[in-house]
This record gives sequence, structure tokens and C-alpha cells, in this order.
Amino acid sequence: MNLQQCEYLIAVDRFKNFTKAAECCHVTQATLSAMVKKLEEELDCVLFDRKSHPVVTTDIGQAIVDECKAIVAHYRQIQEKAKRHNSVIEGKVKLGVIPTIAGSLLPRILKSLLERYPRLHIEIVETTTQNIITLLKDGMLDAGIIATPLTEEAMEEKILYYEALMLYGEVDKQMKYILPEEIQRHKVWLLEEGHCLREQFVRLCALRKKDIHPHNLTFHAQSFETLLSMVDEFGGITLIPELYYQTLSNEKQSKVSIFKVPIPVREVTMVYYRPYAKERSIAAIAEHINVVITPELISNKHSNAELMIARV
Repeated sequence: MNLQQCEYLIAVDRFKNFTKAAECCHVTQATLSAMVKKLEEELDCVLFDRKSHPVVTTDIGQAIVDECKAIVAHYRQIQEKAKRHNSVIEGKVKLGVIPTIAGSLLPRILKSLLERYPRLHIEIVETTTQNIITLLKDGMLDAGIIATPLTEEAMEEKILYYEALMLYGEVDKQMKYILPEEIQRHKVWLLEEGHCLREQFVRLCALRKKDIHPHNLTFHAQSFETLLSMVDEFGGITLIPELYYQTLSNEKQSKVSIFKVPIPVREVTMVYYRPYAKERSIAAIAEHINVVITPELISNKHSNAELMIARV
């Protein structure tokens, strides 16, 4: 058995499909199937029931797959120690980023990050928090950028920055600063369920279900651009994060209001799962983001007592 065969077994167990496993491992299905079959003959046991659809991992197969995961994790730790000794940031990092962060963060940091670490290859997937956690645990991602705090104790965290949460829309212009409880008398536009920013808005302002949409409209938004357009057309308000606010035109920025102290902020964090961690590369990326982003944020001008972390 070799490391490559271990990765093949893990992929088949994960996808329950030889074709998808082969695509993940960047080999042909014939090659992957032959290698798995060869290993079964070597071990004298059946690892996968190919007659089932999807493919089923046998009991002994599952035990061996678990051992393979431990082997691959240990191998990656050895690689990390070698890179640490060489003091070079290089290799490939697979990074998951939630959509409400990706659009305003990545254009700000990617170019300078790639220039600073030319031997580092970053593969980015834009997906939900729950999917990022699942992929991290399966070793399909090296790190994720999400809103925290999390309830996942197994995850390691590096806080990147705290960005203020702001309101876009029809607020009394005589009120330069507003309180969360003052939101309840407004028509509110929210992102679709599953977005952590939606849950933060609901909890922050104690919104009731009837506050979520106009009475004769069911609306499922996936982007801030759509929300702002709906507010411009129909009135009401929506919640946006500070980095997105910085991308708006002066006209749209004039429609944004700020909460009173304590200012609600979103905690943005790099998370990773230690058994699969590429810690030096992750630390380098996290440090770069912090250095580039933090100086320009409102939170940098306030004490911790003047900030309130919005819960997911």
C-alpha cells in the first residue's frame, strides 16, 4: 500500500462513486479502479461493494479507510514540518470563503498576497459555512474564512478582523446613529436563509418572522446587490457589512446609517481542522489579511467595550 492508494480509498469512500473519486484524484476511472482492485487483492478483502448504487464501503473497508485518513494526515504533518524548516511559504492551499465575505474581501487582498508569496498557489471555493466545515473535516479544504463564533470545538481559529454592521435604506436622516431595537418599525429585506448575516440581523434586532418580508412578497436574495436594488425600489432597510459599504458609490454610501455604541460587528475568522492543517501557509494568509484590512475599519478606532460581536 502507498500514499496514493490511501488517497484513492478516501475519495471512493467520500463520493461513493468511482467516477467522481477519479475526477477528484485527477486520474482516469480505469486507473483508480485498477489500483483499488490491486489493493483489495493485496489485503485479501473486499473494501467496496460495487454492486450497490451508490457504492457502499464494507465494514473492513471503513476500518481501513479510517487508517488511511490517519496516514494521509500524518504525511501532511511531515510535509508541514519540512516546509517550516525551509522557512518558505509554498505549495497549494484550498480555501473556502462564504459569499457575504468573498465579494468584498478577495479583491482587496488577493493580488498583494500572490505577489508576496509567488510560490503559494491558492484555490478558492465560494460556499456556505456548513459546507466549509464539512469539507474541512473531510480534508477537502485546508482552511475557511467565515463569520464566527462557531460551536465547532474541533476547529482551530485565527481571527482576521472585526467589521462593523451597517444599515442601508430609509432611516430618519436626523438620526446619525441608531439603536438595534429601532429597526423593528421598518420593512426589512434579508438574505436567503442559510446566510449567517441573515441570522445575525434577526438576532441583533430581535426581528419577528412577520418583519422579514413585505406581506405580499416572498423573496430569496443571494447577494447584497439584489438587496440594495430592492430597497431602492420598494423602500425599507437591509444590513450590510463594512467592507461591502466601502465598495459602494458615494450616492449609495449616503443612504447608509451606523449603529450607536456598542457598535455591532461581524467577527471574520480563518478556521482550519488541525489534522489536515497547513499551519504556516494558513498563518501567512491570515496575517496578510489582518495587516491589509484592519487599519481601515471602524472597529480599529474603538475599544473592545465599544464593540458588540453579532452572534451567528
